[in-house]
Amino acid sequence: MRTFVYIDGFNLYYRLLEKRPHLKWLDPMALARECLSGENRISRIRYYTARVSGRTNPQAPARQQVYLDALATIPELVVHMGAFISSTKFAGLVHPPDFRPALQDGLREPWPTVVRVHKTEEKGSDVNLACHLLLDAFRDAFDVAVVLSNDSDLVEPIRIATQELGKIVGLLSPVGNPNPELKRFASFIRRISPGHLAAAQFPDPIRIGTDEIRKPSAWCPPSPHNS
Repeated sequence: MRTFVYIDGFNLYYRLLEKRPHLKWLDPMALARECLSGENRISRIRYYTARVSGRTNPQAPARQQVYLDALATIPELVVHMGAFISSTKFAGLVHPPDFRPALQDGLREPWPTVVRVHKTEEKGSDVNLACHLLLDAFRDAFDVAVVLSNDSDLVEPIRIATQELGKIVGLLSPVGNPNPELKRFASFIRRISPGHLAAAQFPDPIRIGTDEIRKPSAWCPPSPHNS
């Protein structure tokens, strides 16, 4: 069965990889093969991400570029870039901090109910994924589509693909309990486990002729001699 895989890179990262840096050297093709049936002939992987900022972590953009170079070694994979939008805006305080000093007679200084914060939002991934899923479905480019995300914004495009276009659209869930509406309209569900991630790592290094792409050192597990 011709199978297209659609990966929401940031959903994958924040749900499964952020707290598992030793598993970030992830090969999406190997992951799809780990989670899907041998009947699924994966002919296209669409990977959605955006360039990260170095504002909070100056090394992050360089590490991301190394990973993008690794992804480029997969012939069936295409990267679709969204964008990060940074802004400053006011946000309400749920509970004013308890550590502010008390004044005489137990009174406290006046405290604002809002603060000004930096807000960074990733834009484009969910819209791009939805558009490509439906376009590929209309073109009959796949027999089976598989979406790796738990984003509720994808409920309607998955519903259209399955109920209106009669396509098989499965869910590769990065969480143990997927969004109920995604579950409702998905043709099948496969839950990704840490074991799947561990079994789907790129080699280190990746050799391309005389060149090498090496896993960032920050993603390597600590040596037992240094622990």
